[in-house]
Amino acid sequence: MKFSLLSTLIGGAILAGFITHSPQKTARLFDGKTFRGWEGDTIKTWRIRDGALVGGSLTETVPHNDFLCTTRSYANFIMRVKFKLLGTEGFINTGVQFRSKRLTNPAYEMTGYQADLGKGYWASLYDESRRNKTLIAPDSALVKKILKPNDWNDYEIRAENRRIRLYLNGKQTVDYTEPDQTIPQEGLIGLQIHGGGKAEVHYKDITLEELP
Repeated sequence: MKFSLLSTLIGGAILAGFITHSPQKTARLFDGKTFRGWEGDTIKTWRIRDGALVGGSLTETVPHNDFLCTTRSYANFIMRVKFKLLGTEGFINTGVQFRSKRLTNPAYEMTGYQADLGKGYWASLYDESRRNKTLIAPDSALVKKILKPNDWNDYEIRAENRRIRLYLNGKQTVDYTEPDQTIPQEGLIGLQIHGGGKAEVHYKDITLEELP
């Protein structure tokens, strides 16, 4: 009896440990109907239309960068999202922030990695409001071949420890390993609409698989 009970307890402990350390299943970050799990300017800048998060305007110039952010942080993950970027005038740009945080001055800005999107920045890795530069850019010929302008595109971000990979429509565009040990490797995810243009971005089918 004692041996059997001990075996059961050990087996249960091993199983519990396995469950605790197993990667989480893929989760939907956006339910297609509400802003649950997100925060930002949902009065003027961001809205929900046809199952997508929509930011910006095609009739008025976006006055400044604005971000819709998750309410919790993430470290290692695979994120997949569909996006469509439209614009009629000025600087037409968007991007997905990750391992980032909100600033307080100005409060509408974010700092951290950005999986960038827009002319001259498609599927590149930018360091927003920190080093303020493109960390690595893809081959322009590849982007021209795979990008679907003014239409839905698939975007994938793989953040595994200090390695970051980006994929546009199934093709890898970036493979970057962070050399600076002081750069945070955990933070919020944010959807950007860039200021300075009459631009509108749509994001939908946003999923995230957390990695150990």
